[in-house]
Amino acid sequence: MMPIGDDNSDRRTTPYVNYAIIALNILVFVLFQQLGNNQPFNNTWSSVPAEITSGRDVITPNQVLVDPASGRQVVVLGLQATPISVYLTLITSIFMHGGISHIFGNMLFLWIFGDNVEDRLGHGRYIVFYLVVGVLASLANVYSTTLFGGDPLIPSLGASGAISGILGAYLLLFPQKRVRVLVFSFVSTDVPALVAVGLWFVLQFAQSLGLLGASSGVAYAAHIGGFIAGLILVKPFTIGVQAP
Repeated sequence: MMPIGDDNSDRRTTPYVNYAIIALNILVFVLFQQLGNNQPFNNTWSSVPAEITSGRDVITPNQVLVDPASGRQVVVLGLQATPISVYLTLITSIFMHGGISHIFGNMLFLWIFGDNVEDRLGHGRYIVFYLVVGVLASLANVYSTTLFGGDPLIPSLGASGAISGILGAYLLLFPQKRVRVLVFSFVSTDVPALVAVGLWFVLQFAQSLGLLGASSGVAYAAHIGGFIAGLILVKPFTIGVQAP
């Protein structure tokens, strides 16, 4: 079930910040990441759990791997020097993506759900909220990697954790708002946000446990951590905001 739109009839403002975040993600992906192919850039600005837990920049040598079938050698780029505090990569990494399908899915979700959350919080609070839940999602990935013995040298990047926080906020603020979804890739129907977003979270949790054959490389801990952070923090962020 893939969300493709929602009911914006009650939206009061133009979501300039949400548009700017989407534009920034696309700009970084196209110009700096070169559609995800600029590995030195990716390995420089991604968040690395070992760097976050130690507070030190980690640089690793390139590795030469040999494909056992073809005998072809492949160079795997090592971690690059980070010219800023390693803790700031918790922010830079949430504006980067690993490939076209990665950024397309993330920006689609942000386009659908972010505007309503921005409308409720206001422009200034929305950007702060987005960054806070994004950082907390990245920290959830670091904690999970450490707790479960994952490889702390694997870089993490993507807006998924921050967007998961937006989904958590959306679910709490607009549980009955109608969300248009694609079912079986060709049938569209409207369901309450409680169903669309709730089912998404259940799938993330199941995949994090390996119940659905989760593919490696997906930071499900960041998705779950960001979602929970959004649920918890959105109400405090609405304090003092005039309700519609």
